[in-house]
Amino acid sequence: MNKLAVFTLEDAKKKLESYCAYQERCHKEVQQKLKDMRMIPEAIDVIIVHLIKHNFLNEERFAKSFARGKFRIKKWGKNKIRLELKRKDISPTNINTALKEIDDLDYLETFNTLAQKKALTLQHTTTLKKRKKLADYLLYHGWESHLVYQKVNELIK
Repeated sequence: MNKLAVFTLEDAKKKLESYCAYQERCHKEVQQKLKDMRMIPEAIDVIIVHLIKHNFLNEERFAKSFARGKFRIKKWGKNKIRLELKRKDISPTNINTALKEIDDLDYLETFNTLAQKKALTLQHTTTLKKRKKLADYLLYHGWESHLVYQKVNELIK
């Protein structure tokens, strides 16, 4: 027998407070969580206002945390971070603020290290194939094309 959980407004608030306290969330994730809990639109609005008012939900804080984490842990470039934040319906202002969290020196250092590590692993016979593989890898990870092509020309001759 499949019994569906039913949440009161207070139960849902408490559950979402915990959900947001565990890690930073964006509005879109919180709305989806509430929809999955089968909350009505009016209740969703009330809960989201409550979470914002009590500082459980903050889009700018989420964007900054997301940008720092994806850069530091996954080694994503700014293009991919920007794209993923757009997918989460983060405002352009918050996206720009978040990208400023990434130090320019760290950014270039990480890019250079990542490119060098990848270049050492390439097994292809021709120079052209190696260049393409390296460029594709770096572009896929969201690094800017002018940096990528400059580095490919520098590393693979």
